[in-house]
Amino acid sequence: MADWLLKSEPETYSWDDLVAEGRTEWTGVRNAAAALHLKAMQIGDRGFFYHSGKPKEIVGTVEVTRTAQQDGEEARWVSVEIAPRAPLARPVTLAAIKAEPRLAGMELLRQSRLSVSPVRAAEWDAIAQLGSAAE
Repeated sequence: MADWLLKSEPETYSWDDLVAEGRTEWTGVRNAAAALHLKAMQIGDRGFFYHSGKPKEIVGTVEVTRTAQQDGEEARWVSVEIAPRAPLARPVTLAAIKAEPRLAGMELLRQSRLSVSPVRAAEWDAIAQLGSAAE
């Protein structure tokens, strides 16, 4: 199993939209590196749902429910299906991620323009801890 971060502008598609729909096709990714990440996803992989607008923050967790299929006319572009798992008790802001030493190497910070990126196990644990209700 692998962990991922999926970014969406909340004005275009938000966490609340995903929760209301129960699942969605993650379409429209047109970056080669991000498309490779989508192709690597397996059923049951986890992901963080990140609002890339204002405020920039991780708001929930998702699960991959279907592997990659072609998205559009070109075979290199793919989509996956995801479903919501749970909201974070407390959103984890980009500022909090930047301030956390355990997250200094996170792809979100290294390649900030990617809409889909991998998350290492230690990074997942750190974000989950930051997003928990306990202080």
